[in-house]
Amino acid sequence: MQKEKKSSDRFADLTWDHLEDWAGNRIVSRGRTYQRQNRVSGLAVTNDGSLVAWVEGSQRYATKVNIGDKGLRSTCTCPYESDCKHAVAVVLEYLERIEGNKRTPKVTNGDERLEILGNKHKDAGNVAKAKNIRGEIDNYLKGKSKSQLTGIILELADKYPAIGQNLYDCNQLTAGHTKTLVARLRGEIRKISEEPGWHDYWQGEGYTPDYSEVRKKLEALLTAGCADDVLSLGEELLEAGNRQVEMSDDEGETAMEIAACMPVVVKALEQSSLKPIDKLVWAVDAVLTDEYELCNDIAEYLMGQHINSNWSLLADILLERLNKLRLSGVTNKLSRDYTRGLLSDWAIYALEQAGRKNEIIPLCEVEAKKTGSYERLVNHLIADKRFEDAEHWIKEGIRAVEQEWPGIADSLRGKLREIRTRQRNWHVVSAMCVDEFVRLPSQRTYTDCKKAADRVKVWPKVRECLLAYLESGLLPWKQQDWPLPPTGLTLPDKLNRSSYPMINELIDIAILEKQPDQVLRWYDQCPRKRFGWAYTSEDDIATAVRIHAPHRAVDIWKQLAEEQIAQAKPNAYLEAARYLRKAAQVMAEQNKQMEWDGYLYDLREKHIRKRRLIEILDSLDGQPIIKRKP
Repeated sequence: MQKEKKSSDRFADLTWDHLEDWAGNRIVSRGRTYQRQNRVSGLAVTNDGSLVAWVEGSQRYATKVNIGDKGLRSTCTCPYESDCKHAVAVVLEYLERIEGNKRTPKVTNGDERLEILGNKHKDAGNVAKAKNIRGEIDNYLKGKSKSQLTGIILELADKYPAIGQNLYDCNQLTAGHTKTLVARLRGEIRKISEEPGWHDYWQGEGYTPDYSEVRKKLEALLTAGCADDVLSLGEELLEAGNRQVEMSDDEGETAMEIAACMPVVVKALEQSSLKPIDKLVWAVDAVLTDEYELCNDIAEYLMGQHINSNWSLLADILLERLNKLRLSGVTNKLSRDYTRGLLSDWAIYALEQAGRKNEIIPLCEVEAKKTGSYERLVNHLIADKRFEDAEHWIKEGIRAVEQEWPGIADSLRGKLREIRTRQRNWHVVSAMCVDEFVRLPSQRTYTDCKKAADRVKVWPKVRECLLAYLESGLLPWKQQDWPLPPTGLTLPDKLNRSSYPMINELIDIAILEKQPDQVLRWYDQCPRKRFGWAYTSEDDIATAVRIHAPHRAVDIWKQLAEEQIAQAKPNAYLEAARYLRKAAQVMAEQNKQMEWDGYLYDLREKHIRKRRLIEILDSLDGQPIIKRKP
């Protein structure tokens, strides 16, 4: 029986497609760069054929890669942990050694990398080991006298300043001397919040502020009975945190660090000396100033159980604020209305909790005229089943906001459609779907029209009129034999379109309906713009016609690839490769491999000086990355 191929031997059969399927083309590109920069060191092979090495990034990372029946797998001490550029670099370094007939050593016993990587995935074993260590330490300390213990602690405090600081803080808290700790913690908050967080996800590098020590000290203060101090520090943390998150360039890591301190602040709020109503006001103020979801825990406290009388007092306070609100320093109307809208939202919530529901709709009516919050008012009217009043405010709202906030007007039209749906008035529902399509032509609104018109069995005629509108600009309801009734809303006599036919929308619908001949018909009618196609993704167009007209699909993908290559950027070359792979697959299906090989040869000759592009083109042939000597 043939001996099964060892894992390390399987690496030699890898193609570039294998690597890109595993890690993605951008990660592979970064891995190639790392390998060329000689960042891989100490490469070795384990007994099971896996590769292990050090890779220099923003730090030195231990990386292990193995290959089995399910493909490549890796683990790394970098933030990405697996399938990263460091793992790609390790594989490429190993392949270069094979190609150069260089021997790769075996891993030695007790290799540090394997121990680091093993500990990374053996948390349970680490816990058990930690318990054993703790037990041994306990036995050791039990045999010491008080003076000996004191000496050990002082020695540790000298060697590790953080331990000394913690012991000092504990002593201050025990003695009731909290001012020094509060002042120092205030300074720590200021210092940590000065530097914004950032992250470069391509490089796997970045900085996230660490608020863990701040959280621990807040907890210590709270345990010592200093709830008011914690609450005061919480206010400063929120103020500084909002500034810091605004300056940060990451995907929310900085905000998450700050938000992790908020459960302690909520406990402090509950235990503080504030009156119950003042606690609610404090929580509302915190939530109103929160721009980055730092206060979700505070909002959760706010929406918890509080007695009706306090909700009523809070409602009165917020209503008074609304009456006095001028926002003289806010010149942007959108910002002004947003701020007022948040305040009125909490006032409405407080009225609901206080059982004063009869005051909510009158308040919503007043605020709708001031801030354009008609949708909120309509929602309350619909919830109360006051459909006629809701319809009145929908029409008034559309008139009021149509020009300035067309998105709100569209939402209000959707509310009227919701009412007509409840009333099962399917003909009008269908007409309103058509109205939305005319305003916002898309695959989604076209599909909505089909579903609604099918219900009343008029889709063929509606479809004909919709397509005629896209071709000529003639509104559907002005066409002969239009089968649907008026919507009850003011409809435009014409829309501000630059030109007809609306090529992009016609192509989208042809793609949706799987009509490749129509896709090509409209595609061919629109000349390409100076800087490329300005409409539906040409990649989608090529995909839609690849079976119907494979030669056209290939031509489109070639053109897209050549435009990317002309940019002379590595990322553009990777994008070009994506199009070329699709074209190659179609050419192979058409048994035109020789013609395709000729095209790639000409492409290489034309761009022979673009070394990075040539490497990528070489990866398109599906051959192993290395050419082993027989």
